[in-house]
Amino acid sequence: MIGTRATIALTKRELIRQTRQPSRIIASIATPLLIWLFIVGGFSKSIGAVAQSDANIGAYTIPGMASLTVMFASIFASISLIQDRHDGVLRAALVSPAPRWSIALSKISAGSILALAQALIIILTLPFLGVSVNPIGILGAIAALACISIALIGLGLALAWIVDSSQGFHGVMNALLMPMWLTSGAIFPVENSAGWLKAIAIINPLTWTHSAMRLSLGMETGLNPTASWIISIAFALAGTVFATFAISQTKRT
Repeated sequence: MIGTRATIALTKRELIRQTRQPSRIIASIATPLLIWLFIVGGFSKSIGAVAQSDANIGAYTIPGMASLTVMFASIFASISLIQDRHDGVLRAALVSPAPRWSIALSKISAGSILALAQALIIILTLPFLGVSVNPIGILGAIAALACISIALIGLGLALAWIVDSSQGFHGVMNALLMPMWLTSGAIFPVENSAGWLKAIAIINPLTWTHSAMRLSLGMETGLNPTASWIISIAFALAGTVFATFAISQTKRT
């Protein structure tokens, strides 16, 4: 009971703190939208089979832009652990009766709620691009995005527990996540890529979460639907385990 109450209280604190930083929310949405505009407006004719029309490539890349929004929001959510350490908030939480896993779950919960709210804005542009969506499809896409958010926040928290510098944290996360995103079929179809790149994409968990998202939205994908969801859920569970395990370790605060 103590852990549950602590998780709820810390989640509320994280939601209030992050919503009071509108610049981060705007940046998480604006950057993917700008990338999307460049791709659709400048490169749509060079993408091949997907680029039969600007509307097609525009719709195809929307799930990738939604996941990029989640990725940025997840980085901001997990870096708050470093800020809490510097402000002394983390020390107070660690010496309280609340279990350490409540710290991880609260940050994952609050960060995921905000990340999904931002990504939903991107997903809801699909009807304007000629793609018919239904409530079940949107819920499926949100579920896939939730797997991405939970996994990335969990991985970010595990790294933030080790790294004590915000600059170092951003550098490592960008070096890790951007290649994952670029090789996940967010922009180009995995099926039509070179053999070596396709091999990398297959072992990339983001590839499978993008497949699960597109399948929910009625888009074509060459990957197995069952495998897509199993790997997506496993990815989320792995991120949660990494975060809770890292925060359970003793470290100077």
